[in-house]
Amino acid sequence: MASGFFAILDDIAALMDDVAVTTKLAARKTAGILGDDLAVNAEKATGFLASRELPVLWAITKGSFINKVIIVPIALVLSFFLPAAITVILILGGIYLAYEGVEKIIEYLFHRSKTGHEVVREVQQDGDAAEKAKIKSAIATDFILSIEIVIIALGSVSEEPLTIKIAAVSAVALIATVGVYGIVALIVRMDDTGYKLMSLSGNKGFLSAMGSLLVKSLPVVIRILGTVGTIALILVSGGIFAHNIDYLHHILPNVPAIVKELLFGLAVGLIAVAILTGGKKILSLFESKKA
Repeated sequence: MASGFFAILDDIAALMDDVAVTTKLAARKTAGILGDDLAVNAEKATGFLASRELPVLWAITKGSFINKVIIVPIALVLSFFLPAAITVILILGGIYLAYEGVEKIIEYLFHRSKTGHEVVREVQQDGDAAEKAKIKSAIATDFILSIEIVIIALGSVSEEPLTIKIAAVSAVALIATVGVYGIVALIVRMDDTGYKLMSLSGNKGFLSAMGSLLVKSLPVVIRILGTVGTIALILVSGGIFAHNIDYLHHILPNVPAIVKELLFGLAVGLIAVAILTGGKKILSLFESKKA
């Protein structure tokens, strides 16, 4: 009886060891997309009043957990019964990411910057709606990036038994959410940490200098993350197209992969923006004629 019990423990230990190894492999494969995920979501989680930063981040994090709970079982089922559907989903997600990235560039290049008074007035008049809209957009973007993470993790353990496959992919999904949003939380609270260090040190000495550096660095970090996040959206989308559309995968063989992915993402994003903008104008014309 005792020997049977220890044999079960030995099997569990061996299983956990296999899961740890495959999880490490899957995490390594998804490292690049996790970096992009961090940049994109850090940009999405900033731009709020200080008192709202953590509540907004928590709302996005909960949405990310729900995304993973939906995506992981569906991806596992589709990979077994209908693997072609995963490619279609990835490409549709890539179009969304390309659209969002290019739209940000167009907004930056061609739209007039708002004055401080206009921004304050908008926040006062439509603060809750704007916050909810940004949370919704962040969760939608996280959904697409989560699909990419889960699919890459699933592909890296495709030869493993089903039990190990489920455990490894679930672990990567959990690590992705906790790790990414944990780091984002640290970033958005840099200034508060800096002020506390300055206060504790009486605005003197090394701690005060560190606190001042954190406070001054936050706007720079946010601007960098905004730029990196936009580029990441386009690169991730271009990578999806390059890896899942055979024609694009083999086109321009002498051009570096990152350049091709950037071009694909920009091209698809511009087409998506043009179609959606044209569609909105046509819809508004129909509505004006009805009125």
